[in-house]
Amino acid sequence: MAMEQTDLKLLRIFLTIVEVGGFAAAQSELNLSLSTISSYVTTLETRLGFTLCKRGRSGFSLTREGQIVFEEAHRLFKSVSQYETKMRSLRDKLNGTLTIGLTDNTITDPGARKIEKTIARFVKQAPDVTLNVVTYPPNDLLREIVTGAVQVGICAFPKTVLGLSYVSLYPEMHRFYCSSDHPLFNQSDDEIDIDEVRRYRIVGRKFWLGRDLKDFAIAKPHAMVSDMEAEARLILSGAFLGYLPEHYAKQFVEAGRMRAIRPDQFYVEATFQASFDDSKQLDPVAELFLDILIDDFGAKRD
Repeated sequence: MAMEQTDLKLLRIFLTIVEVGGFAAAQSELNLSLSTISSYVTTLETRLGFTLCKRGRSGFSLTREGQIVFEEAHRLFKSVSQYETKMRSLRDKLNGTLTIGLTDNTITDPGARKIEKTIARFVKQAPDVTLNVVTYPPNDLLREIVTGAVQVGICAFPKTVLGLSYVSLYPEMHRFYCSSDHPLFNQSDDEIDIDEVRRYRIVGRKFWLGRDLKDFAIAKPHAMVSDMEAEARLILSGAFLGYLPEHYAKQFVEAGRMRAIRPDQFYVEATFQASFDDSKQLDPVAELFLDILIDDFGAKRD
């Protein structure tokens, strides 16, 4: 069936009915009478050749085909909205402020270098936009995205928040480290197992929700940190063991101040993602930055 303008109007009406939960609830939303709404849906069903929903005394519910039409129509209108936003951005001069949220201590990560490329491309395409770049611990960054203070956040997020969208960008490898002043530094990996590690103090991260402790089956960490520098300082003291991003620890390893313990067993791979509130219409500035970011990382947006 070739799509016509009438079909788009009928699909919008159908979407509204489903989103508000039925024909009666859609009357005020559409400013149409019950009989008119029913007529529109019947026309759409005739155009499509199948029944979209059940309505009557038993209540409103979608058929299997109706559910598929709803999901596909939702994607269609989302694409149309994104298209219109991009066309506006081409027509109108982009200005204003874009706030990007990052997490600290990622500049040494080779996987993150494309972020600089994204920034350069963005500035070239939107030279009149003011960039506001802020850094937060992961949980705080999530909060800032939810409240709208940050438009696009890039981080290895510890949890998924309902209402936010996520695009995977690149992985970050974390290893388990001790310092040159720790008893395990000169001990062979062959002699180190979980029971041996459990004899020593272990650092935990507030935002990792215990992921860094589960391998060692300890009830709680012996110290808590909110960023990588704090964890590195505790490890370098010789009094603690803990996880660090491999790229961040490299400087200390090369200086002979740290080493990874049992890299074959103790490691965590974290996925850095771009997060944004897709429930609200992103402005053209944020859309442009997101499109460039996704393109640079070869990522895919749902």
